[in-house]
Amino acid sequence: MNLVLDASVALCWLFLDGKPAGRAYALKVLAAMQQAETRALVPVTWGLEVSNVIAKAEAKGLVTEVQSEAFLEMLVAMDIGADPGTFSKALSDTLQIARRYRLSAYDASYLELAMREGLPLATLDEDLQNAARKAGVKRFAVG
Repeated sequence: MNLVLDASVALCWLFLDGKPAGRAYALKVLAAMQQAETRALVPVTWGLEVSNVIAKAEAKGLVTEVQSEAFLEMLVAMDIGADPGTFSKALSDTLQIARRYRLSAYDASYLELAMREGLPLATLDEDLQNAARKAGVKRFAVG
């Protein structure tokens, strides 16, 4: 199974924060990602987004570098691929989606990718979930 993986879900694996339903969803996505047949596609900015949150969390003492490194090793072991088309869509389709659904360009890049590839979106972001629903993009379903 293939999906678009929002950083909000992946970062929940590190922090285990948020609402109980969100944590449960993120952990089910994690279980799916640990299966050999599951592949995630992400915008090219995904690694920067994840790194930025980790760096800020380490600076605030929310996680240690050791915890972050263990998390990053887990991510590297997963089948997560960066979409090469994200850049070419940034100033056109992604911007239009951001405008239409009042999303940040970063969030709109996940929705644009899911729409373009016809993939479900795994996200905890409520605004992004609402925009995806309006755009006809399904949320990644977990058992």
